Amino acid sequence: MSELNELYQQMILDHNRRPRNFRAIEAPSRVQEGYNPLCGDRLTLYVTLDGDIVADVAFQGSGCAISKASASLMTEALKGKRVDEARALFDRFHRMITTPPDQPVEDLGKLSVLAGVREFPTRVKCASLAWHTMKTAVADETAGPVTTE
Repeated sequence: MSELNELYQQMILDHNRRPRNFRAIEAPSRVQEGYNPLCGDRLTLYVTLDGDIVADVAFQGSGCAISKASASLMTEALKGKRVDEARALFDRFHRMITTPPDQPVEDLGKLSVLAGVREFPTRVKCASLAWHTMKTAVADETAGPVTTE
């Protein structure tokens, strides 16, 4: 395993063991549930908006290491972003994890640690659950739980 891949793996494990923003937000602007039936990942995403700015974002739930790490990294990346920037970041992240493994991908900073999931198609849903949940939450769509199916 290359040193870079080992570093990425360690970062994923760290965000799984000590997820950032793993809490409920009192009186959030939006609450959205997400579920990955393939892996059993479940999360509740809390978003507080100040106008069109993501002032706070947090999550609670249970899931595999990839799912929790992705949600943790996502919450860190979204704070302070405008809603349109959050949607654009969703598109860039989704493209990164679904691009064929032999193709280059855009560098997304810390989020790039999850680029390796594209080599494991069943894990893409784990990595994308929080992101799909966020996309629905900021769209203020009235919907039941978001699923990766």
